[in-house]
Amino acid sequence: MPSTAETIRQEMLVATKAGDRSRRDTLRLLIAALENGRIEVGHELSDDESLKVLHKEAKQRRDSIEEYRKGGREDLVVVEGQELELISGYLPELLDDAAVRRIVEETISEVGAAGPDDLGKVMGPLMQKLAGRADGRAANAIVRELLSG
Repeated sequence: MPSTAETIRQEMLVATKAGDRSRRDTLRLLIAALENGRIEVGHELSDDESLKVLHKEAKQRRDSIEEYRKGGREDLVVVEGQELELISGYLPELLDDAAVRRIVEETISEVGAAGPDDLGKVMGPLMQKLAGRADGRAANAIVRELLSG
């Protein structure tokens, strides 16, 4: 089974041959990000390491979309949205809010958190459990809600 990086390279070639510039360009950006990640760690990326890079790229797109919306740049929102959709296709499916809430509740119970001051105590173990399967901001909001309620 080919690695995530190899799959992206192969799909970039297919997009190039098909004349799909938008897809090709986004895949090139992902290849560059994966290569930078490889250089940073000093070895070929494992699939888990590749997924971390892809999650980072997806987060950048979500942040950009938010900023472009604030600035009234719907044209750029569309472009970033298309890139995010493509990147999301390489990522594992995210947990729904109910599943995240259950994991947050378990983690709060496990670490013995009692109030808002225990946010840091919860977030470390929680993010290890969620590792790429949920948005950190959404998880943080649920933790804050449960600890303050």
